Amino acid sequence: MARLGVVLALLPLLLAVCEAAKGQLPAYINQCSRQDPHLTDCYIDAIMHIRPWLAKGIPEISLPSTEPFRLPELSLSLTTGPGGYRIKLRDIDVTGVSDYSVRGLSVGSGTFSLDVAIPELSLVADYSSSGVLIMIPASGRGTLHGALAGVQAQLRGVASSQAGGVSGSDSHYLRVDRLHVDLKVQDVSMRIERAPGENPIIAQATNLLLRTSSHLVLDAMMPELRLKLADVFLGIANNIFGKVPVELLVRD
Repeated sequence: MARLGVVLALLPLLLAVCEAAKGQLPAYINQCSRQDPHLTDCYIDAIMHIRPWLAKGIPEISLPSTEPFRLPELSLSLTTGPGGYRIKLRDIDVTGVSDYSVRGLSVGSGTFSLDVAIPELSLVADYSSSGVLIMIPASGRGTLHGALAGVQAQLRGVASSQAGGVSGSDSHYLRVDRLHVDLKVQDVSMRIERAPGENPIIAQATNLLLRTSSHLVLDAMMPELRLKLADVFLGIANNIFGKVPVELLVRD
């Protein structure tokens, strides 16, 4: 039974390697050549090429769809003090990330920097609030809807290569060891829908705050948002690199 589990776990990788051996690369791979004088441009083309597969998922390497992807939780404090107004977001579904375009890429010795633009990220999350807002107790819950337009993201990371990977073969596999995400957002809009039975006055006050101070709300959210996005993007990258050998991505 244990051997059967190992075989099933390695089956997607074995299928990919067999396809490559027959001269048939997986459709989601745009293979580059180290002899290409414009190798960085080829890397950019490969990153752009995989977008449709990121959107729908790649079952053969157990990569789920990124549309949407989920952030587990974000917390933000909008006012200070013992009665400060705080919002907690849970089960945050983010849509639009696969609609990126690459604006720049630089690759060094074990480091990389990738600049992408995303027209819009849509957010839907369960929210709960506590504290005092506009002089009234403002505990409530419901659903938050948000849109981040004109997103500019810079992903800077450290990567390494190792032999063997999950297959124990002579193939080499990339791994992103660290990733840092910087975000700039041109425009933001947010609103909440109160849960049944919640105070409508609190919902109206919260929506007024979100309409008039949406950028301040985003600024309060940004430090934790960057960290959570880095975790998600790191997982996506290593899901791909951990199962697709470098030899399939780049030929000599």
